[in-house]
Amino acid sequence: MPQSLVKILVHVVWSTKDRVRMIPADLEPQLFGYISGIIKNNNGRMIIAGCDADHIHILISIGRLDISKLIGDIKRETSKWMKEHGVAKFYWQGGYGAFSIGQSQVGNVSAYIRSQKEHHKKQTFQDEFRALCEKYEVEIDERYCWD
Repeated sequence: MPQSLVKILVHVVWSTKDRVRMIPADLEPQLFGYISGIIKNNNGRMIIAGCDADHIHILISIGRLDISKLIGDIKRETSKWMKEHGVAKFYWQGGYGAFSIGQSQVGNVSAYIRSQKEHHKKQTFQDEFRALCEKYEVEIDERYCWD
């Protein structure tokens, strides 16, 4: 086969540093647009993004991208962008979760990401992240998970 075709769907999530509630709701549409551009510039595609004030979820089609490089680019560029848009001392946490999904899960994961604000009226980010890790069978060491 002379052509290489790749489609990898990844649900990524990370929080602000120390889970400080710093993401203003009125900046979300612009932030998501900015993130979409970063992903596109890395030859990927953002399917959907959603957040609460202390963390973000993004569903990405990454193709043959290096996920850690992409997330590093997103975090670095959006930290600068947030500061330029009046959110002083904005930082993301050091790590992230990245969970592969199948094409048949896109609708459910998109609905989950879209409902973040409602979801977090009942559950903290930490509890949500623990549940995601359990669902995707990813072991976490909580001594290092929240930095």
